[in-house]
Amino acid sequence: MPLLTDSGLETWLVFHRGVELQDFAAFTLLDDDDGREILAEYFRAHLGIASRAGAGLVLETPTWRASLDWGARLGYDAAALDRVNRAAVALLRELGREFDGVGLIVSGNLGPRGDGYAPDQLLTPDEAASYHRAQIDSFAAAGADRVTMLTATHFGEAIGVVRAAVDVGVPVVIAFTVETDGRLPSDQPLHEAITELDAATGGAALHLGINCAHPDHFTAALDADHAATARIGLLRANASRASHAELDEAEELDDGDPDELANLYARLLHRHPHLEVLGGCCGTDARHVEAIARACIPAGRPR
Repeated sequence: MPLLTDSGLETWLVFHRGVELQDFAAFTLLDDDDGREILAEYFRAHLGIASRAGAGLVLETPTWRASLDWGARLGYDAAALDRVNRAAVALLRELGREFDGVGLIVSGNLGPRGDGYAPDQLLTPDEAASYHRAQIDSFAAAGADRVTMLTATHFGEAIGVVRAAVDVGVPVVIAFTVETDGRLPSDQPLHEAITELDAATGGAALHLGINCAHPDHFTAALDADHAATARIGLLRANASRASHAELDEAEELDDGDPDELANLYARLLHRHPHLEVLGGCCGTDARHVEAIARACIPAGRPR
């Protein structure tokens, strides 16, 4: 039975709660009592969905921007980043204890060093491993069950993240984002990026994933090379069919249709049973995850 995961935290904060996020960074809310309560509201909603569905749940820490370069822009040095990354893991553990029937997996979330839609530089694996190691160390020290890179834009950075996680000894997931043509922002076909990543790391990633794209953008790409795409276990799609460029300029939320998105997930799951962790990305919220649970989790399954 698939596991659930959460949805589009940052777009929920901006459009549903009116929170201003500089650099799309949610981790700064961890340093404010009101901010922590807003984060708790978001995560409790997803824990409740998993509890009602009798499903396990992977929660991603609100730390997509809590790495060295982005942190420096927001006034956080290395010590402050270590503190908030550890605090993010602790927050999810604390909330999980309120829902003791849910099999909770806490994932330390990290994002790309550059822009998640249009990378300004393609990192080598060594550069990426060096850059991301500190954040991965913090997650491991705090007791995260795994680390997940969301919105990977090119395979070099993904290789470095996997190598750093292996060195630390923590399971790792890499989720690539794709453009409307199913290719990475670096213009590489998805299946080629997966093949190169696994070849360079000995298939060390727990599984791979896709995030921040609508199913219409990547459904065909899943059929390009079944040996490669069978490694995809995580799916966090956008509700919107808009391109990354259009989303970057959007001033209003495009939250799509939760039931339509859930039905697309159900079709993908039927065709690709290797998909094992299902949630959302930009524009999605608890409504979308609840619809996905209804469409993809067998009813009445004992917990």
